[in-house]
Amino acid sequence: LMCIDSVYFPHFTFHSSDGLNLSCCSIPEITSKYPCFLLQYTDKEEIVLWMNTVGPYHNRQETYKYFSLPFCVGKKKTINHYHETLGEALQGVELEFSGLEINFKEEVMQKNYCEIDLDKAKRDAFVYAIKNHYWYQMYIDDLPIWGIVGEADENEEDYYLWTYKKLEIGFNGNRIVDVNLTSEGKVKLVPNTKIAMSYSVKWKKSDVKFEDRFDKYLDPSFFQHRIHWFSIFNSFMMVIFLVGLVSMILMRTLRKDYARYSKEEEMDDMDRDLGDEYGWKQVHGDVFRPSSHPLMFSSLIGSGCQIFSVSLIVIIVAMVEDLYTERGSMLSTAIFVYAATSPVNGYFGGSLYAKQGGRRWIKQMFIGAFLIPAMVCGTAFFINFIAIYYHASRAIPFGTMVAVCCICFFVILPLNLVGTILGRNLSGQPNFPCRVNAVPRPIPEKKWFMEPAVIVCLGGILPFGSIFIEMYFIFTSFWAYKIYYVYGFMMLVLVILCIVTVCVTIVCTYFLLNAEDYRWQWTSFLSAASTAVYVYMYSFYYYFFKTKMYGLFQTSFYFGYMAVFSTALGIMCGAVGYMGTSAFVRKIYTNVKID
Repeated sequence: LMCIDSVYFPHFTFHSSDGLNLSCCSIPEITSKYPCFLLQYTDKEEIVLWMNTVGPYHNRQETYKYFSLPFCVGKKKTINHYHETLGEALQGVELEFSGLEINFKEEVMQKNYCEIDLDKAKRDAFVYAIKNHYWYQMYIDDLPIWGIVGEADENEEDYYLWTYKKLEIGFNGNRIVDVNLTSEGKVKLVPNTKIAMSYSVKWKKSDVKFEDRFDKYLDPSFFQHRIHWFSIFNSFMMVIFLVGLVSMILMRTLRKDYARYSKEEEMDDMDRDLGDEYGWKQVHGDVFRPSSHPLMFSSLIGSGCQIFSVSLIVIIVAMVEDLYTERGSMLSTAIFVYAATSPVNGYFGGSLYAKQGGRRWIKQMFIGAFLIPAMVCGTAFFINFIAIYYHASRAIPFGTMVAVCCICFFVILPLNLVGTILGRNLSGQPNFPCRVNAVPRPIPEKKWFMEPAVIVCLGGILPFGSIFIEMYFIFTSFWAYKIYYVYGFMMLVLVILCIVTVCVTIVCTYFLLNAEDYRWQWTSFLSAASTAVYVYMYSFYYYFFKTKMYGLFQTSFYFGYMAVFSTALGIMCGAVGYMGTSAFVRKIYTNVKID
């Protein structure tokens, strides 16, 4: 911006990071491309009103371009908008210039800006929108505004369009800090008539600080009421109880086991042979045997570790920065962090595959690198067909698809390769405390509730119980119109989830090993990952009882992306559960003297 010739762009004021005002440009093409720099205005300076999308109130993700409805545009010259971020393009932001003339601190009395020639087709379009409770979104200086298209009478025989946009803009010094819209001018929709659209602008001085201008969009009563605090407290107390209970049971049980095994070591061979041989020590020669399907298993563990890293980093960034103040910033941050943490995936997946004796490490690297992106892109590709059929703004542009593919092939894959090489060379040696037998030990019969399938089904109940209240707030923020901003709570819930998951998988693994079943790797992973099944089941309850969503597009969008979310959560929980259980298994077999 310092290089822009002030002769051609004389009187727009930009604000730089060092506090200097840069009078750089006045043409709309520059402000539409770089609006984030435009923080301060001079008197009578042009303010751009962007029309974003319109769609059913109950289907938040089913959005269309504002002018897909037969609204008319103002007389001012059209300004093109450029997608500022990848997240903005993926979320279907479609900003179009309203054509309204708005200048800083310059009031406008009610003024007609265009007329709608209402033929039968246009009337039918408006009637359909009013029947489905369509409302639209606009932006002034990155502040969102919402308005309703129209309303019907009690018998739904006559339909009315709101034709008058009454804007009230608050300013503090030379910055915009508040925007309010009032819809007035209710006009009955009658075919073959002309409907005049009008607007007015009123400016008022405000005491709201520029840094706090998004506070009005937050809902403290929803996120900070007693139920939320009580749920967090309950989850935290459950963690303390569970950790204490697990520690007490395991310490007492293992102490008895160690004492019994120490006593057995003092016996002669005949007494040991005549004694009862059972318990986790009996499978010491098979407990570190490679898991079945080690390539897929190590890829899942690596992907789960990466998802955990992304979740942790994004939550920390969201706690430090108010990401909700910028369109698409949360999604853009998540994509960037996911790409940057690809070495984590390669390191843990590659090292585990090497420890299990895997030889096709290049294939494992490709599977680990593209496992999550392929799942997300495959779901998005399917939903994209439906969005194109509906002509929805959620249809992903071809250029955005190319950008995502480039990130996968030119960022994620090379970084994953670096992590895989480091993992194989630094921690890929199988340094197990026990020697692995050449011939697998037969697994004895056991009671039905000790079977791995039963353990897997029951393992996810407690982790889900620790987070399901928070799931309601997260779902509501994404599928309804609440802005989620209490990321401190989310961090606490993530910590609680990890602790509960590790404790549950350790207990499940101990019971399994005590039954002399050494197939603990997949069992520990799946018992923790089964949390995702309960989350997805809860999403069905939320859809049918907590929302009023309808239609093919919204239903496929909801259940498609909820499946992606649940699967990613399950892979993360599975990886966390396996890593904690692996440390536990290594610890107990290290402390036992094996002949």
